[in-house]
Amino acid sequence: MDGSTHKEDTWSVAGRTFTSRLIVGTGKYKDYAQNAAAAEAAGAEIVTVAVRRVNLSDPNQPMLVDYVKPDRFTFLPNTAGCFTGEDAIRTLRLAREAGGWDLVKLEVLSDTKHLLPDMEETLRALKLLVADGFQVMVYCSDDPVYAKKLEDAGAAAIMPAAAPIGSGRGIQNFLNLGLIIEQSKVPVLVDAGVGTASDATLAMETGCDAVLMNTAIAGAQDPIRMAVAMKHAVIAGREAFLAGRMPKRMYADPSSPLSGLI
Repeated sequence: MDGSTHKEDTWSVAGRTFTSRLIVGTGKYKDYAQNAAAAEAAGAEIVTVAVRRVNLSDPNQPMLVDYVKPDRFTFLPNTAGCFTGEDAIRTLRLAREAGGWDLVKLEVLSDTKHLLPDMEETLRALKLLVADGFQVMVYCSDDPVYAKKLEDAGAAAIMPAAAPIGSGRGIQNFLNLGLIIEQSKVPVLVDAGVGTASDATLAMETGCDAVLMNTAIAGAQDPIRMAVAMKHAVIAGREAFLAGRMPKRMYADPSSPLSGLI
């Protein structure tokens, strides 16, 4: 962004302010070194960490924090792999004890092939976590009614899935996503289902505050190059949203005037 013409464009969640609108995961990479390189290439400031799947405490094994440094990135512990509210709450309490993290990502999945969120369990777990002092960013279905319930229950951010986790299919329901963005007073982030750079751009053009992805980068043939692509895609989509696109028309509107021609 040209700083001479625009002030720095930031976003905030739970009292923390960030410049990058791209959040990346810490799973599915060949090793922690590649993971760290991708996070740097993406320009990310937040990395989401699957507490159940990433080594945060055993010094006899490679540790994530030795590569993805907590003083460089804001860690966002998540409850990947949890299928009940109790599992999610237990996991995040362990994360808080291990690293002092209170800004967390809640996901409670349905035990099905599509792994879409179990929204009844998610809402129940959210209420318990908020009462326990957590700042909770919530992974959810793209249901505007449930999104409003989550916000009313104290969610710090709403994170609707674009498509099933790891599917790479992009945003499947722009109408619902737009309704969620319009009604929400907390940040809205597309989380899950992004496959390539154009998906991230569309999420930002729709008005999302940020995009979270893991497989789209880690599963690419060249994860570092894809991380760079995603960085630019999110910036481009945000700039286009702020610029305000031209109106769509049914018929042509010539770029050059037709009157006064020789």
